[in-house]
Amino acid sequence: MLKKKRDALKTRFQAMLKEIIDCKKAVGFMITDCAFSFAKAEYATDSEFCQSILNRIKKPSVTVTMKPENCAGVQLPSFILGHDPSNDASLDSIGISCGGQVIQSCRDQHRTALMLLIQMASLQTMFKTLDEEIKMTSRRVNALECVVIPRLEATMQWIKGEMDEMEREEFFRVKKIVDKKKARLELEKKMKALAAEAALGGGGKSPQNQPHGLLNMPVMAPVSLPGAQRPSSKDKDVLF
Repeated sequence: MLKKKRDALKTRFQAMLKEIIDCKKAVGFMITDCAFSFAKAEYATDSEFCQSILNRIKKPSVTVTMKPENCAGVQLPSFILGHDPSNDASLDSIGISCGGQVIQSCRDQHRTALMLLIQMASLQTMFKTLDEEIKMTSRRVNALECVVIPRLEATMQWIKGEMDEMEREEFFRVKKIVDKKKARLELEKKMKALAAEAALGGGGKSPQNQPHGLLNMPVMAPVSLPGAQRPSSKDKDVLF
């Protein structure tokens, strides 16, 4: 959004620059014409008509109002010229004797020059406001591209890594729990089997649990033969 706003402001800035150049050229030519027409009016009249005009003026016939102009969300000050012909009624009698038409032509040219000056002032003010707004918007765009967005991306990568690590830990924990549960079930099965075997061996006396063969024979005392002699403990050839 800020990039689009900056592009729109730059487009308006370039168009306004062309308007300012044309307006300044027109003001230069018009000022020259006004000076020439004023000289002709002074030459055509017998007396100083400037003093008469100043004495007769009561209210200004030309006023300037300001109206904001919206450009991509930026309020640009625009000056508008307002003219009230009724306030010029007291000046219509100037130059009746001689030079009235020349004075009227000089007045019209000065009014046109004043309109061009107000237009140029409006363009210059909007130009300066646009320049400041473009600089501020460009700084915001650069801050977002170089500082804020990389910082957010780094934070997102860190959060993603932490979530992956938590997922691996959870998977390992679940796996350990399943292994322990399997081991516990195997142990319970073995305990049940041993308990069942113990129950069968104690109550039914199964022949599988009974000793058989030579182990059931009673132990007999050793018998001494008549001619036999016990080995002497002093005989070195006897092992036991």
